[in-house]
Amino acid sequence: MLVTPLLFSTNLVFGRGVVDEGAPFTLAFLRWSSVAVALSPFLLLERRTAFAILRGNAALVVLLGFLGMWLCGAIVYLALGMTTATNGTLIFTTSPVIILFIEAIFRGRSIRRREAIGSAIAFVGVAVIVLKGDLGALRTLDVNAGDLIMLGMAVAWATYSILYRSPPLATLSNLALFCAVAAAGALTLLPFAAGEFLLAEPMPRTASAWISIAGIVVFSSLLAFSGFQYGVRRLGPAAAGVFMYLLPPYGVFLAVTFLGETFHAFHAVGIALVMGGILARGGGQPSRPSAGNHSSSQ
Repeated sequence: MLVTPLLFSTNLVFGRGVVDEGAPFTLAFLRWSSVAVALSPFLLLERRTAFAILRGNAALVVLLGFLGMWLCGAIVYLALGMTTATNGTLIFTTSPVIILFIEAIFRGRSIRRREAIGSAIAFVGVAVIVLKGDLGALRTLDVNAGDLIMLGMAVAWATYSILYRSPPLATLSNLALFCAVAAAGALTLLPFAAGEFLLAEPMPRTASAWISIAGIVVFSSLLAFSGFQYGVRRLGPAAAGVFMYLLPPYGVFLAVTFLGETFHAFHAVGIALVMGGILARGGGQPSRPSAGNHSSSQ
C-alpha cells in the first residue's frame, strides 16, 4: 500500500506526454480497454465462477466501471479544465475521509479516534504541499462548477472503493474482477469516445503519445489499481483509502525527479505530516469482506 500511490502518481509524468494529443473520453477508453484485454487471461481462467457471479451481479460490475473508469477516468479531466490543480487536488484528496463517513452512515461502522486524528494530520500535510506552505491561501480559493464536480469525483472514488469489496464479488480473484470492471468501464466510455472521434477531437498520433499511453496502462492502471484494490479487499476501504494521502508527496518526488521542478521546505513539512498521519491512524487489520459491515478494526 506504500508503493501503490507512487504507481498512481506516475500518471503525472505520463499524462504530460499525451494530454494535449487526446480527448478525455478517448484516452480513458484506450486506457481501460487495454487493461481489460491485458487481464482477460485471468478472467478466462475463472470463467465458470465468473459467469455465475457476473450474471447475478452485472449491475454492480457496471456501476463499478462507471464510477471508477467513466467518472474518475474521464470526467475528472473535464473538471480540471474548470478549476485549478490546487483546488482539484485538495478536494479529491478528501476521498479517504468520505469513505469513513459513508461506511459510518450506511454500514454502521464506528470511526475510531485514532483514525480521525491520523486522517486530519495527513490531510493537513496534503494542504501544506498543495498550498505551498501558505495555509492562509485557503481563504482565497474560489468555489466553481469544477470544484463541485471534483467533490462528486471524490464521492465516486470513495463509493467505488467500498463497493469493490462487496461480498457477492469476493470469490473472484482480484485480477479477474479487475478485468470485468475495466471491461465494463470501457463499454460505458465507448459511445463518448466514438462521439469525440466523429467530432474530430484530438487523437493520439505520435510515438511519444502512444508511449505515454502505454505507461498509463501499465503503471498508472494495471499495477496501481491492482495494488489498491488488493488493499481494499485485504484491509477494507477505509484503511486502504488513507494511503491515498501519499499521492501529493509522491507527485512532488516524480515532478522533481522527472520534470525538473524544485523541492522546497514546505514539501518536506507536508511529507512529514502525511507520513505521521498515516502512522498515527494505523493500517487496519486484514478481514473477510462479509465482516466489513460490523468490524471497526478495518
